[in-house]
Amino acid sequence: MKFSELNLPQALQQGIDDLGYTDLTDVQEKALPITLSGHDVAAQGRTGTGKTATFLITAMSRLLREPPKKGRTKTHPRALIIAPTRELVGQIFDDAKTLAKHSDLKLHAVFGGVDYEKQMKAFDSGVDILIGTPGRLIDYLKKRVYSLDLTEMLVIDEADRMFDLGFIKDLRFMLRRLPKFNERQSLMFSATLSHRVLELAYEHMNSPQKLRAEDGDITASGIEEWMYHTSMDDKFPLLVHLLRTHTVKRGMIFINEKRTGERVARNLARYGFRLGILSGDVRQKKRMRILEDFISGKLQLLVATDVASRGLHIDNVTHVFNYDLPEDAENYVHRIGRTARAGASGVAISFSCERFCFGLPDIEAYIKRSIPLRSVDPEMLDIGKPTDPQATAEGLGKEDRLEQTARSGGKPGGGRSGGRRRSGPPRNRRR
Repeated sequence: MKFSELNLPQALQQGIDDLGYTDLTDVQEKALPITLSGHDVAAQGRTGTGKTATFLITAMSRLLREPPKKGRTKTHPRALIIAPTRELVGQIFDDAKTLAKHSDLKLHAVFGGVDYEKQMKAFDSGVDILIGTPGRLIDYLKKRVYSLDLTEMLVIDEADRMFDLGFIKDLRFMLRRLPKFNERQSLMFSATLSHRVLELAYEHMNSPQKLRAEDGDITASGIEEWMYHTSMDDKFPLLVHLLRTHTVKRGMIFINEKRTGERVARNLARYGFRLGILSGDVRQKKRMRILEDFISGKLQLLVATDVASRGLHIDNVTHVFNYDLPEDAENYVHRIGRTARAGASGVAISFSCERFCFGLPDIEAYIKRSIPLRSVDPEMLDIGKPTDPQATAEGLGKEDRLEQTARSGGKPGGGRSGGRRRSGPPRNRRR
């Protein structure tokens, strides 16, 4: 089915054409006929299925076709979109700007880490669609910068992530200040329709229809996956080898701890790779610039914790590396979902080391299959010395000291004996 068959407002159709959208994805073909007719929906769909366009098109079509509620002023947003992270809010806002370019709809995004007063002042010109993270939205709501009394449409994106990040109390605070569930349209999107997500839907939505965007395998069909059993000492040289021998046009490397990410990013830079790191210590302006540089191709690689595994809509990511296996099985799906988006293909490579191998059974049970294994040849670990010991990654300070991993000739963690542990299945250890 094509977007042109939906009989959308002309201004919105022009925005869709600008984005290059022609054919509906599976989730859009299932959801849009329902949402455009005004029904509430609780939808489950893996990343890259087109859910952002689904709720933006629904909201804009409604606002362009119907007059605002009586008594509405510029302090009353007509549609509210809540997302769990500032990166996700920013990307929804960017898509919304393109879709709304040919209309007179006014958009505003609010999130932490940027100028508070500047974001607040932007409300003065009026807002039709307000997009934000729970904390900053509540701040302005309590200051009476805007009101939710006449909101016509609610969208909750990444609902399960709201629970994971501890935002559920904030979310409920806002939901209680919206018009009654039968006086607005509500859409909820989630990677999983767990019991707690459905409970939230039934409590605050008007008889929502449950939709699942896909059947069968919960990971995208275009992802080629494999895994190496390797020691912690060998993970970095193996990563460098794979980055050198694969055509990694745009790659993401996921780690479980910030300090691991900093060490990996620092040493990859010294081996000549152009990369940035998403860390909680990086200020918001710099985070946004790093993402822009990654999207534009100035940076080849992005090292990140799970803060970046959900909600980032970055096209043409060719490779995802699980440097650390995630401890939460669902995060495996979210991480590798950064590649093979919108029908493209991609590669997901995971390292199972002695520290994080304990999560592998849960991951394979969750995806209902085994991840194919590949062996590590000793020559794959001979990567030589760093080519540029003074280089640094975007998001790291230049004052960072040369780590033992770089000084030891490319054997990260090769400390006490200087030797390398055997590659292969990890030894049994107590946690």
